[in-house]
Amino acid sequence: MAAIEVSSLKKAYGSLQAVNSISFDVKEGEVFSLLGPNGAGKTTTIEILEGLRERDGGDVKVLGLDPWKDGEALHKRIGVIPQGFTFLPYITPREAVNYYASLFDVKVDADEILRKVILEESASSRFMKLSGGQKQKMGLALSLVNEPDLVFLDEPTTGLDPQARRAVWEVIRNLQHEGISVLLTTHYLEEAEELADRVAIMNKGVIITAGTPKEIILEYGSGERIRVHGDSELATYLKKQTGFEVSYSDNSVTVVLRKKEDTLTVLEAIARSGMNWSDVTVRNDSLEDVFVKLVGSRMTEGGQEAPVN
Repeated sequence: MAAIEVSSLKKAYGSLQAVNSISFDVKEGEVFSLLGPNGAGKTTTIEILEGLRERDGGDVKVLGLDPWKDGEALHKRIGVIPQGFTFLPYITPREAVNYYASLFDVKVDADEILRKVILEESASSRFMKLSGGQKQKMGLALSLVNEPDLVFLDEPTTGLDPQARRAVWEVIRNLQHEGISVLLTTHYLEEAEELADRVAIMNKGVIITAGTPKEIILEYGSGERIRVHGDSELATYLKKQTGFEVSYSDNSVTVVLRKKEDTLTVLEAIARSGMNWSDVTVRNDSLEDVFVKLVGSRMTEGGQEAPVN
């Protein structure tokens, strides 16, 4: 049984079709990332899945339950960490876990839960004294108190420095290793590419593509290419000598490769040119490159859109 099954889901606010007949599924034990610019319909979709908002149409099953009709039963089996998680300033992580356990009427080993999220060394620290990354990990700890089968993580690393962000990544990987399904929303495309088994890119209420990051990059990416610092004359020379697709912008020459062996052809042509050049790099498109191509904007801090010039 899939952890989440969505078929032809619809939700409108007046004349605005926030979610327009989308379908996707989340497999048991996988990390699934729902991506999209601000206003894409992600938040509405997540709230419907969590049982916080009623849908207008379509079928939704979360852990085999209807989120709206079976909300009480569902909430005992899921964990949720909202964006910008915060808590009582003077409470400690250990106290918070025990407090949540009393709300769910379950018995837990608070220190064991804190160990899972790599927060055991700060178990007795006040919430207000924790770093940003530690606060997020405390939120993750609270989402695990009821031993959930599925965890919703809404931009869990927003505002964190790279080191703290990667610490949270490790926690998410550990959840997956324990067989817990994860639905992740993030504006860091690198994060989705690193963590997610599959992703769905949503825009203007519809899912425009879904699959593994590698599948999406392969389908929509521009392929492997060489980039070298040089002038427009070098770009003209390489296009004539190789017959490959060559572009020039901001003192940078980019050559699209047809196959890996073309790398040697381009490097040899650069060496023969006798022109000034430097800083050769070879790269493939990232998930962010494909996202920009499909949506026409980049994601920035807080999930806002940044136009592409």
